[in-house]
Amino acid sequence: MGARKRNRAIRIKEEKKDKTFASLNNCPTSPRKMRQVVKMIQGVEVKKALDILKYTQREPARKLEKVLLSAVSNWQSKNEGVRIEDSNLFVKEAFVEQGRTLKRLRTAPQGRAHRIRKRSNHVTIVIESMNKNESEINTK
Repeated sequence: MGARKRNRAIRIKEEKKDKTFASLNNCPTSPRKMRQVVKMIQGVEVKKALDILKYTQREPARKLEKVLLSAVSNWQSKNEGVRIEDSNLFVKEAFVEQGRTLKRLRTAPQGRAHRIRKRSNHVTIVIESMNKNESEINTK
């Protein structure tokens, strides 16, 4: 590995230490359906986001709820001395990327075949403490 690659890898690794996130890869739901649910929780407090996901009827909401709980758990392990109630956690970023597509064939009339694409996605949720965000603003 070259020096530039190594330095960039080290920088990315350092940036990831500061972030608290959780991701779900190859979730067997189309990215379009997942994005509709993700839009509802972007920029919302974690407690409110969990309520939104709990009472949303869409199927991807169940999986997204587990990912959000995982992100909260990851935040808790990084900040052991701080209580979750006092920290005012919110969903800073949430994004969906397309995963692999499984291609299948379905029989069609007159000896033909139609292609079926079973899409999957990758979901990443980044959470942050409101208190941390305010302290960064005050120091600038």
